[in-house]
Amino acid sequence: MMYDNNRSGADGSILYDRLKMELRLLERHIKILKIVMDGGPVGIIKLSEGTKFPQHKVRYSLRILEEEGLIRPSSVGAKATDKTYEFMLKFKDLLEEIEKRIGELRKTL
Repeated sequence: MMYDNNRSGADGSILYDRLKMELRLLERHIKILKIVMDGGPVGIIKLSEGTKFPQHKVRYSLRILEEEGLIRPSSVGAKATDKTYEFMLKFKDLLEEIEKRIGELRKTL
């Protein structure tokens, strides 16, 4: 397969650009989830103001988190569910695993 320069970003790598994009998205979801866990219920406007993310991006993250069963909507804003705390513990474990794998990958470069 030939490399298509028109599809790559400024860095010249679709893989690199895709990884950065996915990481930013995941980071936003987790930041919003943590705020809901610590200070919920909380609404879109307050989340947007607190995170500096545009409201449409907050809304999207809330929709994803709700689909995963990690938050639930209420008349006063998003609330954490029973699944949220277990998810965060598992997520910390996953981050440790990813860090190890990144270290291994770095050694191959």
